[in-house]
Amino acid sequence: MPDHTPRLLDAMDAFDEGIYIVSNDYTVEYMNRYMRDIFGDGVGKKCHDVLNQTDMPCTWCNSDEIFKKKKAHHSRVHIESVDKTFYLSEMPVENEDGTWSKLSVFRDITETVQREKNYESSKESYQRLFNHVGCGVFISSKEGRFLDVNPTLLEMLGYQDKDEFLSLDLANDVYQTPEDRRRYTRTIEKKGKVVNYEAKWRRRDGHLLHVMITSNVRYDIQNNILGYEGIVVDQTRRKEQERQVKETYDFLEKIISCSPNAIMAMDMKGNIKLWNRRSEEIFGVPASQALRGMNIRQIFTKRGSERVMEMIRSDRHGGKGRLNAFLFKFDRSPGNQLEGNLSAAILYDDKGEELASVAIFADLKEQLQAERELNEARQHLLQSEKLAAMGRLTSQLAHELNNPLFGIMNTLELMKTEISPRNKRRRLLDMSLSETVRLADMLKKMLSFSKPDQEERLEIDINVVIDELMLLYEKRFRENSIKTTLDLVEDPGLIVASRDQLRQVFINMFSNAMYAMPDGGRLEITTRVKGKLLFITIEDSGTGILPEHREKIFDSFFTTKTESVQGVGLGLSVCYGFVKDHGGDITVASEVGKWTKFTISLPMNN
Repeated sequence: MPDHTPRLLDAMDAFDEGIYIVSNDYTVEYMNRYMRDIFGDGVGKKCHDVLNQTDMPCTWCNSDEIFKKKKAHHSRVHIESVDKTFYLSEMPVENEDGTWSKLSVFRDITETVQREKNYESSKESYQRLFNHVGCGVFISSKEGRFLDVNPTLLEMLGYQDKDEFLSLDLANDVYQTPEDRRRYTRTIEKKGKVVNYEAKWRRRDGHLLHVMITSNVRYDIQNNILGYEGIVVDQTRRKEQERQVKETYDFLEKIISCSPNAIMAMDMKGNIKLWNRRSEEIFGVPASQALRGMNIRQIFTKRGSERVMEMIRSDRHGGKGRLNAFLFKFDRSPGNQLEGNLSAAILYDDKGEELASVAIFADLKEQLQAERELNEARQHLLQSEKLAAMGRLTSQLAHELNNPLFGIMNTLELMKTEISPRNKRRRLLDMSLSETVRLADMLKKMLSFSKPDQEERLEIDINVVIDELMLLYEKRFRENSIKTTLDLVEDPGLIVASRDQLRQVFINMFSNAMYAMPDGGRLEITTRVKGKLLFITIEDSGTGILPEHREKIFDSFFTTKTESVQGVGLGLSVCYGFVKDHGGDITVASEVGKWTKFTISLPMNN
């Protein structure tokens, strides 16, 4: 080994690189500490013997090339036994005695190689992600051109040719308007990035896309803006779904708002969460006030609310959690009672826990009042029928008694002429005649009572009268499963009549029709004008009238009803009298077990 200074050798021993020297006969002349740690002390040994200790063939050794051509050599060497990669630099060194040695330097590049591998792997992963990610990825310039895009973005915007896409002007060809592009650049340059930025882009076919952009600014080393990069998510379907949901919500909101019934919803503590327009009208509480912390107990009272909840939770009123059509009454204010049908239900979550309650209140105050008035009218009609019957009976009795009474009076007058005024019997005769005259006066008053007062008659539209009565009878028809059909002539003209008497006629007809259809049926009401007469036809699909009863149907006290209250037998008789009194007529036709038809004719007011 040539004479090397100890200081130089010590310095090489401190290197973090492997250094060794091989003579031209391939004997290792020197190895620094780094080399000894890897290969072991090989000084004085042949080069290939030292390398073979690491299971590494000596094929990498270029000593022959070095010694022959006296040229340096560089190579990368991987030693599997220590799992390291080295960068090997070899160069010839001429000794003082004229011989040549080879100086070799090993530099550990394991981490560098690993970083290169990681970089290549990351590059491949990024490229795969770039090509296959489900959202659009882009890199664009500040001037407004795409520099690179992934296939998903091409497909999203309807392009197949990437070069065509990269030639697009973003402001004019991609964004809905150039101002949209300028607004985007102002926003991202101000903040350095945008997250979930909503914009409208155009597809190649011209259709609009709703997109959501998340991107950041790209800078150069001088912090100048180069452009932008980021991802794009197609939100068109979501926007369409949002639009449909909003339309559905708005539609339901309008249904609830315009409902003719009060609709309300509460949480399980009773706090009001929904209060439609009809609720405002019925209960007199505006939605702004009801939804600002009001409790339903303030509307229905605490006891009323607790009673409703008890009924909802019971299974006797439509099933557990439901309350069907309960007639509910409560005082809205002193002297102002509300009446109506209350339907309610409890809403449950997925676990079956009570979540909220909803209720619908149908105000029936006017309808119930009309029904009560109708019932009073029917009772009044019944009493009127009884009084009319009494009047006719009184009239008949008066007529029957009048003739013999006048005979008695004439006889007494004749007897007076035959008895002297001074005779005591003449006085008795005068007393008898006076009582007979008083009895005649009483009979005259009875005849006067039997004739009803003439009610004032007015011009009337018959369709209005029928419509009013149908409104009153609607609920009763529905409860008795009777389907009504109206075929009323438009603008029938006017008749001069007593409204109350006509109402009594139709009330009696409707009551008789319901009695004839105990299991339900149909009721058809028709009006027609023929010449100077108005015809009203009332036809039911009831039990019909026996032939032997049709001629007696309008007689007083004739009835086929068995109920004591309904079986007075004066209803049709009174109807017949009212119609005749108006200058009209009433007829009946029927087929037993199938139908009955009454036809009323009244003169028009010409």
